[in-house]
Amino acid sequence: MTNLKVLKKEFLEDLLPVYEANEASTMFAWLAEDLLNLKTHDLLLKTEVELKQIQLLKFEDAIARLIREEPIQYILGYAEFFGLKLKVNSQVLIPRPETEELVQWILEDPLSSNLQLSIIDLGTGSGCIPIALARHLPEAKIKALDISAEALSLAELNSKENKTKIDFIQANLLELEELAEVDIIVSNPPYVKYDEQQGMKRNVLENEPHLALFVENEDPLIFYRKIAELASKMIKTPLVYVEINQYLAKETCQLFKDFGFEQVELRKDFRGNDRMLKAY
Repeated sequence: MTNLKVLKKEFLEDLLPVYEANEASTMFAWLAEDLLNLKTHDLLLKTEVELKQIQLLKFEDAIARLIREEPIQYILGYAEFFGLKLKVNSQVLIPRPETEELVQWILEDPLSSNLQLSIIDLGTGSGCIPIALARHLPEAKIKALDISAEALSLAELNSKENKTKIDFIQANLLELEELAEVDIIVSNPPYVKYDEQQGMKRNVLENEPHLALFVENEDPLIFYRKIAELASKMIKTPLVYVEINQYLAKETCQLFKDFGFEQVELRKDFRGNDRMLKAY
């Protein structure tokens, strides 16, 4: 029989050629909690506990997938976002810390402090943005749109499990002529140019949906142009919060100004990159 101490040793030996030691140790802790129902302190106190064959087989499967650089969130089937547990699969992007910062900006912004808000999230994916907003703004009326039926199905399940009320809509953002009046538009649209793939990690390129990641090199701001256009048609100009490509920050700011937005503000993420924009 294999005990927890031996399992961790073998796990780290298998993964260290691919991952840094700290990252591998963290992934072991996540898998131990999920597959073995062991908390962090158990990993220190129960090192001699013998593992069942079925548990070892699950670990072996996870190790093989990690060696192929499949994201651990897809292996676990969920990701943490803004204190919430959200189901994820290969049909949706894994929620990022930068997107948590975008949500935090909306919640802390004095301009959006009224609880009687109407909000729409364009390109919702897993539903992480509207679900987090709904948990903190229970009186808000929130809609979320995505082109992918598979993504919307998962987002609806996440909304239900996190006890939020959101109106989900399947539509192609680029084909919309108008949006219903709202106070806030929020979006984390595709913004990575195809020619930026060389600098990206294999685990992202080979696993996460390209539909939600990439835009053509020739027109990388296509989604921001549509968002600005739809917002500019509203009777009352909404607050627009978007996640952006750091390398196109100035161009994205100018685009919103060209559509008549008087105030455009950039904000850096925790890594110091221009990652978020507010326009109104």
